[in-house]
Amino acid sequence: DRRPVSLKPPPFKETKTGPRGFDPKLVVMSEPGSLDAERFNILRTQLVFNRENPGATVIMVTSALPGEGKTYVTANLGASFAQGLDQHVMLLDCDFRRPRLHTILGYPNHEGLHEYLTGQRQLPDLIIRTNIERLSFLSAGSTPPNPSELISSNAMKECLRELKVRYKDRYIIVDTTPVTLTSETNALLNYVDGIVLVVMAQKTPRDAVQSCIDKLGRDKIRG
Repeated sequence: DRRPVSLKPPPFKETKTGPRGFDPKLVVMSEPGSLDAERFNILRTQLVFNRENPGATVIMVTSALPGEGKTYVTANLGASFAQGLDQHVMLLDCDFRRPRLHTILGYPNHEGLHEYLTGQRQLPDLIIRTNIERLSFLSAGSTPPNPSELISSNAMKECLRELKVRYKDRYIIVDTTPVTLTSETNALLNYVDGIVLVVMAQKTPRDAVQSCIDKLGRDKIRG
């Protein structure tokens, strides 16, 4: 481990970065009474009250292929958690290859997870306290030449451990790369408590979905 963590670490002093305005695709905020927004509230409830794994606080969102809407789901699920629960939520963008979470939330992506994992910055300097109450965000940061190595590193393990230790009262929702195209998702499997697998209707081949389930393990898939 790169940084020792005390038993009772002080809370982070999260930074406040001015938004550029969130994307209308953040339907939980832009259309809170819509059917789409309600679907995310239902998914949130299913994850929170999952009888098989009631203690799941680190949730990874992924898909079989690009373009299926995993980042859309991540952003809206995070906003739904923040709006509907007393607990806080952190969104973590681990998709170095195609980071888009910051675009939906309306924030820049000048620096973030990449800068932390390479030792350039500390977490308190990078975490954004968004304008959505109880929702924090850590962007992917600049594009690294070795995304799979960074996600597989001890620094990534330490990042999630530090977030869990310092933020025991919140959910951490992780946006990552598609399962069938990169190795980053497999590297994160041991660090997360549950998985949401996004499947686009009438697009994703059934065998691709089955391949994802086989790689991820059915026991960790929560939705």
